[in-house]
Formats: sequence, C-alpha cells, structure tokens
Amino acid sequence: MNIKTFLGKSIKLSSLFLASILVFASCGTPKKVAYFQDVNTEEIVIPSTGGIIIRPNDKLSITVKTMEPSLSALFNLPVVTERFVDNMATNSTASGNMRNNTATSSALSKYTVSPQGTIDFPVLGEIKVTGMNRFELAGFIKGELMGRNLAKDPVVTVEFINMGVSILGEIKNPGFYDINQDHISIIEAISMAGDLNLTGKRDNVAVLRETPEGVKTYRVDLTNFNELSQSPAYYLQQGDIVYIEPNDMRKRESTTNGNNVYSTGFWISVASLLTSVTTTIGVFVLR
Repeated sequence: MNIKTFLGKSIKLSSLFLASILVFASCGTPKKVAYFQDVNTEEIVIPSTGGIIIRPNDKLSITVKTMEPSLSALFNLPVVTERFVDNMATNSTASGNMRNNTATSSALSKYTVSPQGTIDFPVLGEIKVTGMNRFELAGFIKGELMGRNLAKDPVVTVEFINMGVSILGEIKNPGFYDINQDHISIIEAISMAGDLNLTGKRDNVAVLRETPEGVKTYRVDLTNFNELSQSPAYYLQQGDIVYIEPNDMRKRESTTNGNNVYSTGFWISVASLLTSVTTTIGVFVLR
C-alpha cells in the first residue's frame, strides 16, 4: 500500500469516526423527561394529611376578635416599633445635614415556638402547641377562652409566618419559596420554581427534612406518580429542602470548559483534530 492510498483511507476513517460520534450525540436524549409515566385510567388514592404541623422554632401570628374591642386587646398584645427614616433636608441649608424622622407603627404580636414546643399566650399562660395544625390550635385557644368564661364566642385566627421551602439544583428558578397554604405538594413547589431543567434527574429527587431525630432524606421519582403519592415527601413541610440532581449528561459537562474525557464534546474535538492533522499531512505528502 503506497502513502497516497494510506492517507486516503485514513481521511475516510476519520470522517466516518466523526460522523458516528455526531450520530451518537444526537441520539443521546434523556429517556426519563416526562412526569407521571405510569399514570393511566386507574384511580390513584393520595393519603390525606392534616396540613402543616407546628414545630419548635416556628413563628406564629395569633389574633383574637370578640364583640368588645377592649376585651380583644387583652389577647392581642400590640408591638410598637420605631422606624428611623433618613431624609435629605428639602429646604436650602448651608450645612445640608441629614435629619432623622421617627415614625411609629403597630403590629400584632408574633409568637416563636420554644424548643419545648410551647408559647406563652396572654391570660392563658403557657400552651403546648407542637403537633397541632393551625386550625387545631385556633380551636384549642377558642375552647380555653370560652371554657374559662374569658370571652364569648371569640374568633381566633392562627397563621404561619416566614414559612417556606428551598428548591435547589437543576431547576429554572432556584431559591426559597413561601408556603401560603396548608397543603403544598412537591409538584406544586416545583411548579412555583418554574419546573425542572431538561438536565434535571426526575427519577431521583431528594427531599431533606429536619425532624426531632435528625435530618431525614427522602428520594422520590417524579416519573412514577403512584409511588410518589405514597411518599412522606409528597406533601412538603416547613423548612424542607428539595434538591434536583443533574443527570449524567449534565455531569459530563460540569468541567471548567464544558468538556472532559467522558463527554461527547471531548471526543468530537479529538475526532476533528485527528481529521485536520491527517488532512494536513496528506496535503504536504501528496505535493
């Protein structure tokens, strides 16, 4: 075999190698992209939940309303705050000094649940609140006020403050999201964050949850709704962290320049370089 024949075959083989890699890369589409791949006409029963349960260190807003405003004031301690506002003097002064204006505003008292799971409520004293949802706590306070003849048919409202979950990883809008409802599923939370990126691993989403025994990690498969709906992590709780792991394609692109020995881009670059070198050598030899 002479040199011209050898070079001609080398160029053809290099081109064929490059074409094969390109075909491989184009076919490397993730298979598990769609959610709920197991859903059909069968009915799936989702276990009921009592809503978000009060835990130590939660922050609560509790208001009591009665027919007598003066009586309501006994159970709604006002918190007066002072706010210092710096304004540039609008009048023409030589010094141009800043001046401080003090404004006062009032807000309803807020309660932080102690590590022992209690709050100190006006008149009623210390109340054990952990393990209840907000409706159960409101009903308990109402019952105590009426049972002790402290108020007649009061309206008690309990709200969570600064309650939310964190969503991280391969998600369009990662961050902390407030919970403004008593039930929020992991699907609703992901929707709030703009849905997963195509490079997110849908069949192995991690939910980290702090419990009295320590931090628990749940793994859920978003492509299997029957299994997902039975998971303790289907309904999220305050403080949960949802992490979407990158799929293998994304992991291979996680180097500084986006290429490594496991990535398709790396081998395309190698094939391109090999073709260029072979062609260049062939040009010089054929001369």
